[in-house]
Amino acid sequence: MLQGIFPVLPTPFKENGDIDRTSMSQLVKYALDNRVSGVVFPGFASEVEYLSFTERTDLLKDIMTQVGHKAKVIAGISADTSDEIVQHGRIACDLGINWLMIQPPVSIGAVPADIISFMSEVAGKLPTAMIVLQNAPKPRGSNLSPKALLKIVQSLPNIRYIKEETLPAGPAITEVLNGRPAHLNGVIGGGGARYIVDEYTRGASGAMPAVEIVGHHVSLDKAWRDGNLVKVRKIYNDTLPLLTLQAVYRMRLTKYVLVRRGILHNTILRAPAPELDSIAEQGIDKELSELGLLTHWVEKAT
Repeated sequence: MLQGIFPVLPTPFKENGDIDRTSMSQLVKYALDNRVSGVVFPGFASEVEYLSFTERTDLLKDIMTQVGHKAKVIAGISADTSDEIVQHGRIACDLGINWLMIQPPVSIGAVPADIISFMSEVAGKLPTAMIVLQNAPKPRGSNLSPKALLKIVQSLPNIRYIKEETLPAGPAITEVLNGRPAHLNGVIGGGGARYIVDEYTRGASGAMPAVEIVGHHVSLDKAWRDGNLVKVRKIYNDTLPLLTLQAVYRMRLTKYVLVRRGILHNTILRAPAPELDSIAEQGIDKELSELGLLTHWVEKAT
């Protein structure tokens, strides 16, 4: 049910620091024009820790209104407490979004029984939710082992997918899929699609990368499903230099690329991230040029 590319949307900000809802509409259009399977908001790449409850709600409403039935919307509802998670989850469900992604709070720890107790409370209050359990590495996540994940999933039939982001993700995906219960539909890769070929080879059903080169990721996904492994390898090799830089500069690179492509107006962040100096920008521009991505995306589509 979740198959393909589901980019995590960044949060655009105005020059005064407020959220930029108009630019978010541009981002959603860009994603849809590139035929994504769905979009994810908010996630770590959305600077979720730096958004207020109201900002998260307003943007999620805007996204759902714009996407409608054109693609799936996966709502990130992670928060520090079960009450907050349930609040975010109920808002999403009221909007017609039943795919909810949850990273259990790090404060709970990594003991499966404790996470099962916490997630059972959440799931019981969100009976229509189909949960994507996010397993992120430390310090943002609990870095759960495959054995711990399987114990958790076996106890919670609402969990339908795992987003696996620990490193190395490949062996974890293999172990989880080999031992999964019937209600677990699959595993989705993260890590900015830097390991997507290994993840797909091991049976991942999709990926949740950042959005800046989503057209290439959609093309890679299609080539994989068509069995065109030569094309898969070509796209992967072509995009990997930029993705290695993205691993370092994170949201800063995402927004810089979106500005260079004419989709965003600025690179303003609330979250801390390394600054791009002129040499880094030249390197990114070189990679974008080689990918054919320095042309405005609307012009390129026409």
